[in-house]
Amino acid sequence: MPNINIEKYIINSKENVQQAMKKLDDSHRKILFVIKDDLLLFGALTDGDIRRWILSGKSLEIPVKNVCNKTPITFGHEYNLDDIKNTMLEHQIQAVPIINQKNQITDVLFWDTVFDEHENFKPIVNLDMPVVIMAGGVGARLAPFTNILPKPLIPIGERSVLEVVIDKFTDYGINKYYISLYHKANMIKAYLDELNLPYKINYLKESKPLGTAGVLSQLEGSIKGSFFLVNCDTIINCNYMELVEFHNNNNYDLTLVGSMINYRIPYGICEIENEGKLINLKEKPEYSYLVSTGMYVLRETTLKYIPHNKHFNMTDLINKIRNKNGTIGVYPISEKSWLDTGEWKEYKKTVEQLSL
Repeated sequence: MPNINIEKYIINSKENVQQAMKKLDDSHRKILFVIKDDLLLFGALTDGDIRRWILSGKSLEIPVKNVCNKTPITFGHEYNLDDIKNTMLEHQIQAVPIINQKNQITDVLFWDTVFDEHENFKPIVNLDMPVVIMAGGVGARLAPFTNILPKPLIPIGERSVLEVVIDKFTDYGINKYYISLYHKANMIKAYLDELNLPYKINYLKESKPLGTAGVLSQLEGSIKGSFFLVNCDTIINCNYMELVEFHNNNNYDLTLVGSMINYRIPYGICEIENEGKLINLKEKPEYSYLVSTGMYVLRETTLKYIPHNKHFNMTDLINKIRNKNGTIGVYPISEKSWLDTGEWKEYKKTVEQLSL
């Protein structure tokens, strides 16, 4: 099996978590192998390791050697491919490093290169949960195109963005969807009806704008257990099974998917005191924030807090849950795991990324 360019899949143990997050995004994989000098393998770092680190509230400036798994599974040059396949299946790992006698990493084997495309070894995942997609907005940030074409039908390649969003869920065996409609509702419904889709769609129609959560009151009594909620212009690339496990294991009433966003200020930042005395000058600092992506997992019990046929936003629902001593979690994902098509700049970036 041919070697790959391992440079983008390795990171020096001295680099920090924030740098690792960027490299994970750029590699389009979910794992990096941590090395010391001379390619000596030190450990493995996954997006799950970083997520747990973020949730612990610890600094992103900490070197990855303090965060990674220091005992990753490895294979030598004389590996047997069947052994690697069995190991990947048994431990559900996506990649293994190949090392030489000096413990230097020389190659990385990934799941999709180890298994032939005709080998159906990947586990079948079935999430028996409905999905609610908010598709009633006007899409003012995409004007003037949304003056004619509704936002959910804006094309991404040869499909609408709404179909791309749904496809992310069908990969997990989900076949029941609720779609909220208001602006150009008939056009959206007619488009979907013509596709003869293999899953069931129920429509939630708004007679007036009800905010980002008001239409959910129509679901009370119709949904049992937890459900997904997502905006029609939000594409999330993460493991939905792990998201649901995070939601259930922590017994949250609502789980918000948050994306780490990094901002670099292109100037020196002055910190002053006592009427202008400089105490510090930070040269082009970079800050990281967790921002809401517009995707959630909610328990059915949260629906009782939403008034019927009244304007009600997700922020109102979150505040209501907290006031009732409910629990709300945040599931962090990386910056490039969130694709937003709601305004032109981000739409263009999304089209470029999905075409890679």
